[in-house]
Amino acid sequence: IQINVAIVTYCLVSIIAKDLKINRSTYEILQILSASLLDKTPINELLMKSDYNNINEHNTNQLVFNLF
Repeated sequence: IQINVAIVTYCLVSIIAKDLKINRSTYEILQILSASLLDKTPINELLMKSDYNNINEHNTNQLVFNLF
């Protein structure tokens, strides 16, 4: 089930990226969508925002464990 869900998610994100002509990687789009799961912002507005320029360095308030 998880593999099927992952394939469907990848396909949907690829279709959205192609339809909206977004120049972002699939990983970046998935990161933006996961960071805003509870927002009621339309997807096209969410992906066109300029404050997500570098999603890899997006500062979050998550607990970090330095175990090693």
